[in-house]
Amino acid sequence: MKYLALLFLLGGFFFTFVAALGVIRFPDFYTRMHASGKGDTLGVALSLIGLIFYLAIEDGFTLTSVKLLFISVFIFLANPIGTHAICRAAYKCGLKPWTRGGE
Repeated sequence: MKYLALLFLLGGFFFTFVAALGVIRFPDFYTRMHASGKGDTLGVALSLIGLIFYLAIEDGFTLTSVKLLFISVFIFLANPIGTHAICRAAYKCGLKPWTRGGE
């Protein structure tokens, strides 16, 4: 169980780190939002699930584990919706997507 918690925590760290790299490296607003929306959602969800497993080692499944599970589900649902709303607002305000030719 300890190794499973460690695996989820390392997976969460990996996806959060890759999302941060995507925000730094990608060329425009939309691709950066894609990287942060996908990577952060999965990274935070995996980290919280890893914490749930870690708490289960110590005390078994408690009320804190249930709260972390609800937070994970909320982030898993709300983060993509928020990212989509921000990108749609940017598009409606006239922010053009990046193209390779610069057109």
